[in-house]
Amino acid sequence: MNRRDFLKCLGAGTATVSAATLVGCGPRRNPSGGEAVSAVEHLSEGQMTYRTHPLKGDRVSLLGFGMMRLPFKGSDKSGKNSNEIDQEQVNELVDYAFAHGVNYFDTSPAYCKGFSERATGIALSRYPRDKYFIATKLSNFSPATWSREASIAMYHNSLKELQTDYVDYLLLHAVGIGQGMQEYEDRYVKNGVLDFLLQEREAGRIRNLGFSYHGDIRVFDYLLSRHDEYKWDFVQIQLNYLDWKYASKNDGNTNAEYLYGELERRGIPAIVMEPLLGGRLSNVPDRIVARLKQREPERSVASWAFRFAGSFPGVLTVLSGMTRMEHLKDNLLTYCPLKPLTDDEFHFLQETATEMMKFNTIPCNQCNYCMPCPYGLDIPAILSHYNKCLNEGNLPVTSENADYRRARRAFLVGYDRSVPKLRQASHCIGCNQCSPHCPQGINIPKELHRIDAYVEQLKQGTL
Repeated sequence: MNRRDFLKCLGAGTATVSAATLVGCGPRRNPSGGEAVSAVEHLSEGQMTYRTHPLKGDRVSLLGFGMMRLPFKGSDKSGKNSNEIDQEQVNELVDYAFAHGVNYFDTSPAYCKGFSERATGIALSRYPRDKYFIATKLSNFSPATWSREASIAMYHNSLKELQTDYVDYLLLHAVGIGQGMQEYEDRYVKNGVLDFLLQEREAGRIRNLGFSYHGDIRVFDYLLSRHDEYKWDFVQIQLNYLDWKYASKNDGNTNAEYLYGELERRGIPAIVMEPLLGGRLSNVPDRIVARLKQREPERSVASWAFRFAGSFPGVLTVLSGMTRMEHLKDNLLTYCPLKPLTDDEFHFLQETATEMMKFNTIPCNQCNYCMPCPYGLDIPAILSHYNKCLNEGNLPVTSENADYRRARRAFLVGYDRSVPKLRQASHCIGCNQCSPHCPQGINIPKELHRIDAYVEQLKQGTL
């Protein structure tokens, strides 16, 4: 999509999602129902932007709360996070989100070590059921859950944990990963599970049925080719200003421009995941920070990514995994109300993405699908530290660098602080139980061995 097409899309709207409406973002509860809206209402600052589902009439906050990175209580002595979610903090975040107009909450049986649905259910059950939308997923990744009985049991357990008798948005989770079409068919088709979910939608226990996509584009294209039969109510895709044109080069996924265009062409609402690429677009290299701040000094770096994702009218909601209150408040500032990108700003972000591609970061989104490692490694923390040092200029490539000693110390000291020694890359044996689960297609053992070799060179002073 070029800049002219982007502006045309923004101006004319689409058949997918009706134009945004704005409702008070002050301390009040937002109703989830509402009539389809045909025009944008430009109201005063402090108003949540909403999108209306073209078929169902769901009036959804443009900011969706991703319950994927909920706060846990402390850490134990080994450096591992506690298995107990801090429910008090979760409730506080949900209450603040509710009070400021957020009404879409996305979870999964796989999130937060399996405890996200329960924490989400506890937090939301304090509100009237018709005041919010719950999205969860059939996350039957393990072959042990591919049977009809096991998959249906997972679905029923989700209802139990969420304390509800229906799900507003149910997703086939991460189709396209692993073995592509074969894995999709084993998880959902051969066992009759997709037929079961279609029946549940017919019965009203699933209000909207869709899927989230990663990996093999043949699966995405195949499922859309069956749209007349399955009548997908929505599709969740990874969309951000780096992946718009560079996903295939950056992480082996499919460019968001293609994914969004295919959904828009069929009138299927898009739900956006990874608008920040797991935080990578809020922790960008200093040169990129300066570039963004020069343009908008008062706005956060992250706000650019959220504005990009929300500016497409076919997007129903943009998910953000908000662990801390400052994340939530900053996102609310961006979407209360949304200030859509101009043609010039869209072009500016595409140039920014081109600049970012010059940095050889590892495309880890910290989704934790690779975890737990059977040998105890903290894979996301290892990759995150490497990326952080690369972005901050603390990744010396040779001892001849003028700043070598400072950068060397910053990397090694930061590594030991970020990742306990027993969980560092040196303990990877290359079993490769992690890579098949990575939505970004990272060859994780290869990257861990590369990082470990680099660490040893720094320690020995042999760069």
